[in-house]
This record gives sequence, C-alpha cells and structure tokens, in this order.
Amino acid sequence: MLVASNRGPVSYEVGEDGALSSKRGGGGLVSGLSAIGPDTDAVWVCAALGDGDREAVARAGGGLLPEADTGGQRVRMLDIDAATHADAYNGIANSVLWFVHHMLYQTPLEPVFDAEFRRKWAAYEAYNRAFAEALAEEAAEGAAVLIQDYHLALAPRMLRRLRPDLRIGHFSHTPWAPPEYFRLLPDDIAAELLTGILGADRAAFLTRRWADAFTACCHAVLGPGIPSGTRVGVHGLGADADFLRERAHRADVDERMVALREEIGAGRRTVVRVDRTELSKNIVRGLLAYRHLLAERPEWREKVVHVAFAYPSRQDLAVYRDYTAEVQRVADEINSAFGTPGWTPVVLHVKDDFARSLAAYRLADVALVNPIRDGMNLVAKEVPVVSDEGCVLVLSREAGAYEELSEDAVPVNPYDIVGTADALHAALGVPPEERAERTKRLAAAATALPPARWFLDQLEELRG
Repeated sequence: MLVASNRGPVSYEVGEDGALSSKRGGGGLVSGLSAIGPDTDAVWVCAALGDGDREAVARAGGGLLPEADTGGQRVRMLDIDAATHADAYNGIANSVLWFVHHMLYQTPLEPVFDAEFRRKWAAYEAYNRAFAEALAEEAAEGAAVLIQDYHLALAPRMLRRLRPDLRIGHFSHTPWAPPEYFRLLPDDIAAELLTGILGADRAAFLTRRWADAFTACCHAVLGPGIPSGTRVGVHGLGADADFLRERAHRADVDERMVALREEIGAGRRTVVRVDRTELSKNIVRGLLAYRHLLAERPEWREKVVHVAFAYPSRQDLAVYRDYTAEVQRVADEINSAFGTPGWTPVVLHVKDDFARSLAAYRLADVALVNPIRDGMNLVAKEVPVVSDEGCVLVLSREAGAYEELSEDAVPVNPYDIVGTADALHAALGVPPEERAERTKRLAAAATALPPARWFLDQLEELRG
C-alpha cells in the first residue's frame, strides 16, 4: 500500500557544517500509518519542502529515505522544482482551494481568475502529475493507494490512467464548499477538480456534511449522478487519547503549567484557545467576543484570563501576516483597556510550543473553538481528553467536530460577537460537577475513532 501527501512524516535541516538533521513529524497521518505495521511494505510519498529536504533526496539518490530518519517507515520524497511547488502549493492549494472550501473570499474584490492564475494552475497540474507518476512507479500490482487532501485533488485521475489495476482512495481533510460557492471557480477548473477525485475508487471526508457537499457539487457541475462509480464515505478522525494523556503528564508540560499559572494568577478562571493564525480559525472575533464579555459583564474583570495561543501560519502570504498582526493588535488593545497592575486579561503566545499547548489544555475551564469553517478541528477533541478538572467547550457550529460533539458543547455562530460573549459567560458559570460530566462525554465522543482506527477503516473500505 502507498500513502501520498504534500507534507511527509519527516523533515530535514542542513547544519552549518553541512550535516543533515531530521525531525519526525506528528499528526493523525503519522499515527495512523504506524498502525499498519512494518510487514506491509508500505511506502509514503511526499514532497520536499525546503533545502534540507532537497538535500536529503539528493543523498538518497531520489529513492527511499534512511529508515533511521523516518521512524522505520519507508518514505520517498519528491524533489519537485521549487518554483513549480511554490506556485502549486501557495498559488493554488493555499490561496485558491483553501479559500474556496473555507469560503474566505471577500467577493467584491476576489477571486480574480486571470492569466496568472492559469499559469499557476499549470504548476498545480504538474505537481499532481509528479505524484501520480511516482505512485505508479512504486505501486505493486493491485496495491491500495491513499491520496491525501486538496493539494492532490487531480492525482487520483492521473494515477488511474497510468495504473488502472490500483485501488485508489482520496481523503479530504478540509470542508467541501457548497455548489454555489464552489462554482466561483472557472467551470473547466471546477470540473477538473471533481473528475480528479472521481478517479478514485473511494472519496472520503471528515463529516457527512462535507461528503454531501461534494456529491452536490458533482451533480451541479458534472450533471446528475457520479459518473465514475466512485463510492463516497465518511471517517471522523478522533483524538489519540493514549498519546495525549501520556504526553500531557511529562515534566516539560508540568513546567509550562507552573509558568502559565503565574501568568494567569491565583484563583482565576481560564478561557483557552490554541490555533494557528489561520484565517478560518476566527481568532480575532474570539478576542472581540472576550472584549465584549469584559465590557458588558464587569463581574468577570480580574476573575478570568483568556489564554490565547496563536501560532503563526503561512507567513509567506501577505494576508496571513496581516491577520497575525491584527490578532496581536486586538490582544494589546484589550490589555490596555481593561488590564490592571495585577491582571493581564489576555495572555497571548505566538511561538509554537506543544508542551505549553498541552499545559493550557489541562488548565482550561472553558475551551473556545470558534472557526468560521473547519474540516474537523482536533483541538475541540483534544482539550476534553487531557483536561484536569473538566472544561466547557464553546464550539462553532461550522466546525466539523460539531457533528459529533454538539450535545455536550455550548454552540455558537462564529460571526456573532455578542452571541459568543454570551456563550462564554454561560460556560464560565457552569458548576464543577456538570463541567466534569460534560467533559467525560466529550472525551468519549472525541476518541471514538482514533488515528490508527481511522486509517485502518479507510484501508478496509478501499480493499473491500
């Protein structure tokens, strides 16, 4: 079997002495692939993302990377031309497809599908073709191939043409846009994306809502029915409870908890969020809702702290740099308006620190997860799993996780600042016993399909 994704399970850096150092990646895919065991002869195909990765590919002669670097997994990294990769990844995948599926465009001004877009689209096609050719080369007769996400939407059809014997699956980790928004794309591009995925035997999604949206787009763009016979499935990726609970009680997390408690102050409640500064995560509106809470509910002043971790994302795109700056500006404004010598209303950290994130999870009285739109959102699932005293989850109805967690969460419309402030007030007032019971139920739902089972379920459905 083979797995294909833009980002692989290992990344490399070149030291000043020219030596390569490797760092093993995390996430659901890495955990999932480990579940299939070392005897399956699986190969993971991914892209080289930087100079260190490209040097590693060169030293491996374009073949499999040293297993000592990859945790024993067989990994082939593709050295796609850097300019082609940049146009495909930033120019199309992150600046067009991500924006369409998360419905992020300011439509009076964007998108603009001009000649420059078409040039970048050709790069996206070339990038997908490189993956399809590598998979065709690596795959044994009748192998199962699991292709991941919006970066590789064209690869299933391309691979099918090269190797009709293969069993091909495609998994979308993002939402899928409804037809009226998806059709912002030029008609031929919309059709190419859909028929690309329909080259797979099976197309899978994180929730039924996204799967139904994909099917509706196929009907709207290509005509009634799914002409390829592609089966559509749903697999709601859950949190890895065993890993999280063990990792959350290591010494470095305990140290971060001591430091955070000092920043928060004794006896105060905490509203915690942990996100990348991704436009869809809605961090700014979350801060505005917290500001409204302090303005309209003065009883919470000096009694609550918003612990906000906003880790920079995609800073090579100007719109993301501007958004990150706005997060900082609003946090500073709240602290200036409401802060006192002994109380900092917003504790904002922008440097990625997984141990500190886990410490915040454990300390959270309320977890704020309010994305504009999200394929799943694992933070919503992870916080209840590791919370020490139980937490109340304030959850956007536009998060994929809402489908599984809504019964025990406090729901919010992510655009409604006043409504979100009211939800925070209600969540902060939940009694400890009820909070603990909610957390138990949330944790059970959040871990129903852990990464290993999520991955194996897809493989079994594809082989079946």
